[in-house]
Amino acid sequence: MSAGASNPEYVNARVRSRRASLFADEDYRKLVRMGPSEIARFMEETEYEREINALGARFSGVDLIEYALNRNLAKHFQDLLDWSEGRLYDHIARYLRKFDVWNLKTIFRGIYTDTDPEEIRTDLIRAGELEDATIERLLETDSIEDAIEFLRATSYYEPLTVAYEEFEDHGALVPLENALDREFYENLLADVSRGPGAEPQEGPEAKYVEFLQAEIDFRNVRNALRLARSGADLDPAAYYIEGGVLFDRADLGRLVGDYDALVDHIAENKRYGDRLSGALERLRDADSLIQFEHALDAALLEYADTLSSIYPTSVSAVLSYILAKEREVENIRAIARGREVGLDETEIEEELVIL
Repeated sequence: MSAGASNPEYVNARVRSRRASLFADEDYRKLVRMGPSEIARFMEETEYEREINALGARFSGVDLIEYALNRNLAKHFQDLLDWSEGRLYDHIARYLRKFDVWNLKTIFRGIYTDTDPEEIRTDLIRAGELEDATIERLLETDSIEDAIEFLRATSYYEPLTVAYEEFEDHGALVPLENALDREFYENLLADVSRGPGAEPQEGPEAKYVEFLQAEIDFRNVRNALRLARSGADLDPAAYYIEGGVLFDRADLGRLVGDYDALVDHIAENKRYGDRLSGALERLRDADSLIQFEHALDAALLEYADTLSSIYPTSVSAVLSYILAKEREVENIRAIARGREVGLDETEIEEELVIL
C-alpha cells in the first residue's frame, strides 16, 4: 500500500477539468461524416494534438488515429496516478490493471487468429502494470501456451493454466478470457469488500465497492449473453464471476435466453432500478446483442456518475472519468474503422455508446 493520506479533493478537481474536455455526442455525429484523414485533422484541433503531431510522420489514416488514441489514453491514466496519493492511489492503480487484462485478451485473440503482431499492437492500451518489455515479448510468441508460460511470474499464470485445458477441449477463447476477468475482478473486490456480494458500509469507500459490484454484474450479463448466442457447447453459469449483487449462477443461466426477463430482473433490484431508469429504457429498446451491450456500457457509466454525485470526494468520480474516457476512445476508434471499411453513417452510429 502507498504511504500517506489520500487526496481525493485535489484529484477530483483535476478530473472534473479533464471530463469537461471530452468529446460531446455532437462531436461524434460530426465525425461519422468524415473519412480517416479528416478525423485525424479534427483530432489535431483537440486535446489529441500532441499525439497526432508526434505520430504523424510514422503513421497515417486509421493507424495514426488508433495509436494516437491509445497513447493519449495511457497518458491521461498515468496523470491520475501521478496526482494521487495514499489509498486513492492504490484504488486507481489496482483498477487500471483492467488494461493488463485487455492487452492479454487482445494478444491471445491475435495469436488465435494468426494476426500480424503489428496489427495486434495497434489495439493495445499501455495503461496497466505489465511492462512494455513483457508485452513486446508476448507479441513475439507463436502460441497461446507459450504466452501463458511467459506469464509464470504473474497472478494470471495459475488461472490461465487451468483454463488452458478447457480451451484445448473446446477450441474457444472464452475459458481464457473468463479466467482473466475472474482474476482481476475477484481480487480487486477482495481488497475493499468484506466478501463477494456483501453489502458495503456507508461512506466514500462503499461507493467504490458498489461500482465494482455493478461492473461485475454487467460483465456477467455480457459474458452470459455472448456465450448463449455463440453456439459453443459451454454453460454460461460456469463462467459466472463472483462479487456482484444482481445474480447467482442459477439466475444467470435462467435469464440469458430472455431479454425482457433479464431487464426486469435488473429493474427489480432496488440498487439499479432506482438509479438507472434511462439506461433501463435503452436496454428495453435494444433489438440486437451489440445494442444491448452498448446499453449496458451506458448503464454502467450512468451508474458511476450517480455514485460520484452522491460522494463527490470518493474514488467514484475518478472511475466514472476512466469509463467516460474509454467510451470516447472506443467511439472514435469505431467511427474511424467504420469509415475505413465503408459502413454508412447509420451503421457506424449503431456501434457507438452515446448517452
